[in-house]
Amino acid sequence: MAVTIEIFSNLLASVNCNQPSRWKRDIENSVDMYNQWFLNFAPRAFRETRKKVTNDVLRVMQETNHLSSITPNLFQQNPKSVQTLRMAMCPPIAVDRLVGLSGASKNLVKRLEEGLLPPRHSPEKLIEELSLMCELFSKMLDVDIFDWVGTTKEPGGEEVYRASTVVADRLCGAVSNPIIKNAQEKRQLALIEEWLRSRGYSKR
Repeated sequence: MAVTIEIFSNLLASVNCNQPSRWKRDIENSVDMYNQWFLNFAPRAFRETRKKVTNDVLRVMQETNHLSSITPNLFQQNPKSVQTLRMAMCPPIAVDRLVGLSGASKNLVKRLEEGLLPPRHSPEKLIEELSLMCELFSKMLDVDIFDWVGTTKEPGGEEVYRASTVVADRLCGAVSNPIIKNAQEKRQLALIEEWLRSRGYSKR
């Protein structure tokens, strides 16, 4: 029997619908399966994400002379650096708060978050809005982490790496959670498909 993936959930909704005595055990089994999967998958996903994000933060540190020189050119060359800088602020801020505090357009910030530049901004308008963002970032940097900013102190390699991992940890939750969520959805669909195929259904 052929069935599309879109109606898998409707078929499953009828399973045990008239057997409430089995619901509690079904829920317990579902929770146990998820917990086991999470323990196997999430730590690895987080470690891999943390490694990548730390490298991204270190790149921004290098491009900005360890955050001592944040200029529009940074975003033109590396638009996604906006994510790192949001988490380098005290306190770290969300996208909407960045728009409200800096005065930059929501479209610009959204495109930067996607790793792009807005195609319809004139060069002059782009520099103007990026400069507003740079001013805010420089003003609100977390100097407890980057204690060399605004001084003549030259940070050492270990100091820069340590500060970068703090920012990376702030970013990891936002980055790894969608990865875990998407993997969980794929796991659920695979289990549903396997269950239905064992009962004679096929996906079309």
